Amino acid sequence: MTATSRPLRFLHRGRTVEIDRFAPATTLLDWLRLDQRLTGTKEGCGEGDCGACTVALGRLRDGRRVYEPVNACILLLGQIDSCELVTVEDLADGATLHPVQAAMVRHHGSQCGFCTPGFVMSLFTLYQDGAATIGGREAALQRLAGNLCRCTGYRPIVEAALEVCAGPAADRFAAQADATAAALAALADDSDVLVGDDTAFFAAPRSLDRLAAIMANHPDAVMVGGATDVGLWITKQLKELPKLVHTGRVRELRKVSVTARDIVIGAAATYAEAFDALVTVDPDIAVWSSRLGSAQVRASGTIGGNIANGSPIGDSPPLLIALGARLHLRRGKTERSLPLEEFFLAYGRQDRAVDEVVTAVTVPRLQPGEHFRVFKIAKRNDQDISAVMGAVKVKLDDRRIAAARIAFGGLAGVPKRAAAVEQALVGLDIDDEAAMAAAIDRLREDVQPLDDHRGSARYRSLVAANLIRKALVEIAAGRRDATRVRHLTEAGHAV
Repeated sequence: MTATSRPLRFLHRGRTVEIDRFAPATTLLDWLRLDQRLTGTKEGCGEGDCGACTVALGRLRDGRRVYEPVNACILLLGQIDSCELVTVEDLADGATLHPVQAAMVRHHGSQCGFCTPGFVMSLFTLYQDGAATIGGREAALQRLAGNLCRCTGYRPIVEAALEVCAGPAADRFAAQADATAAALAALADDSDVLVGDDTAFFAAPRSLDRLAAIMANHPDAVMVGGATDVGLWITKQLKELPKLVHTGRVRELRKVSVTARDIVIGAAATYAEAFDALVTVDPDIAVWSSRLGSAQVRASGTIGGNIANGSPIGDSPPLLIALGARLHLRRGKTERSLPLEEFFLAYGRQDRAVDEVVTAVTVPRLQPGEHFRVFKIAKRNDQDISAVMGAVKVKLDDRRIAAARIAFGGLAGVPKRAAAVEQALVGLDIDDEAAMAAAIDRLREDVQPLDDHRGSARYRSLVAANLIRKALVEIAAGRRDATRVRHLTEAGHAV
């Protein structure tokens, strides 16, 4: 450990916890249950889907302490540095139940009880931010979408949420908010977190220079952002990961910059942080963002990580490619950028050296005459992997298509543009349905769809073509379909 590094530190139960020794790939759930014997937090799926392991992390956002739900089963212990950890055991004040727990009791919100701690913790975070006062039932459903009840007891849980989260928080956590914020600020120093030695370590550098140096010295280390993917390597694939480098403390990578022309999203900014800026580009992005994972996933996962792991079913690359995004990378002192679609070379292979760091993605705003639509097709509305992700941007000059960008995920081994369709659309009258159909038929030149358990190749081909058609029809008519309009209105977004 260097002079500028320190052990892991976080707040729990009003005190600072310092840990200078743990296996790099230790999950927060294992630390809670096996080391601390705090067994109220349950292990269900072990992959961030069921929410039984939900705990709350208190973090500083613009100087304020906010609580976010996270999946402890796939979150690494080292990732909670400079946070406040709250588990279900921490809520009651002596013999007095927390208001959320009391509401669950009044509404009979627990059946077998296994999932109950996770639901309680998700509702605790909703109670703290008062989101239900803004979005009502929609806000409650959004917050609970990452928690599964196999007894199907959702109605009383939602009723408990609507009752107890209808006003500002009035518990001891709210009363101590300023003091907690000050304590969190004190923990967020400029030191690197480093636990271990050169053969096995967990590192969380504070600067981009230090991150680049660590990766140059340890190109065999695995970089981790939110661990929503790497966590499954540990829990499901049982991979040995002796060297882990967390990007979440790097100041430069946490920034989200917004201008009149574009949005620059740092690679370590979480989905939740990035979405506040992205949804200002187009209302459809608000619907898309609400269907990417769950509140727990969005509080941990990063767009930079979603890009860097190169999954063909990642939800963010097709949207960003259609908008014309550029990716920024750094290796040592050398920086470069490229159009995002050029980053994906083949299944499991990206244009990135092993020690190269994805630093940011620049997303252009829509310009006058440009129109955008994005669609996610999956078996479930909430928290499901896409069978097809499609995004369409066209620029109209009067009623003629002057330019087009169309991208899909889930069709091939990489996120892919529909270049032949784009070329065929340029110059066409958007009201000419026959011409539009002929252009869309060229999709077969662009991609040979995957054929797997999420959808056959024939199904994906038909869906992709219909999504392009749907986007063009909506743009031509100057409207969006009723389902998306209702969703946007309930969530408080203008359409």
